[in-house]
Amino acid sequence: MSSSYKTLNVTTSAEGHVVTVELNRPDALNAMNTAMGQDLLRCFEELHRDRTVRAVVFTGAGTKAFCVGGDLKEREGMTDETWRAQHVIFEAAAARVLHCPVPVIAAVEGFAMGGGCELAVLSDFVVCGETAVFAVPEVTRGIFPGIGGTQLLPRIIGAPMAKEMIFTGRRVDAGEARAIGLVNHLVPRGQARARALEIATTIAANGPIAVRQAKKAIAWGSETDLETAMALAIEAYNNTVTTEDRLEGVRAFNEKRPPVFKGR
Repeated sequence: MSSSYKTLNVTTSAEGHVVTVELNRPDALNAMNTAMGQDLLRCFEELHRDRTVRAVVFTGAGTKAFCVGGDLKEREGMTDETWRAQHVIFEAAAARVLHCPVPVIAAVEGFAMGGGCELAVLSDFVVCGETAVFAVPEVTRGIFPGIGGTQLLPRIIGAPMAKEMIFTGRRVDAGEARAIGLVNHLVPRGQARARALEIATTIAANGPIAVRQAKKAIAWGSETDLETAMALAIEAYNNTVTTEDRLEGVRAFNEKRPPVFKGR
């Protein structure tokens, strides 16, 4: 992974299997400016190509905010053309997060607002601290939730609740977020990253090809009819049968030891 990012801190675990991507504009509550959009796009393109990586923790610097969405100070006075050009970058970055081939866990402390909430739900699931606040308030500024909120939130929390959040722009605290299924884990303040890293480490110990295939099957299968989805699942299953990792998993079980997967 490259370390030459203007707005991200990217760190890798000792064995290279878990990568932490930290939005690093804490003085601006990690608001997403053009440079951050470019960095996210490049970072997740690299993650897409890196076969060593098995899980990603996606978080924000500081405890005040994961990300408060687009940087409206930078956007002040933008022409329509410039605004659209910037959003094309944001759209591409969002697509790369959504289609990252390995699990992405969002670790949220503080505000996840607008595009920040969307970045969280572009991840596979969310861990949040008890002071986390989620909202998609774009309509209160005459803007549209432009990087997936209108499509992902209904799939995660159901259409009625998603509509309420989007149409009103109201804030959802950590407890309610847990109750409606927006987050998987609610932890004490300041512990979201540690819990996400714990889960990522567990994932990274599993067969990486099997995990990648499972993520792909879930993503593709949820967008089609059940019969087609079952066929996609069988295809994913067959892709693991011929791997060295499958042999290692069975061998380790019979030898009563933890498996050592190589991703082959």
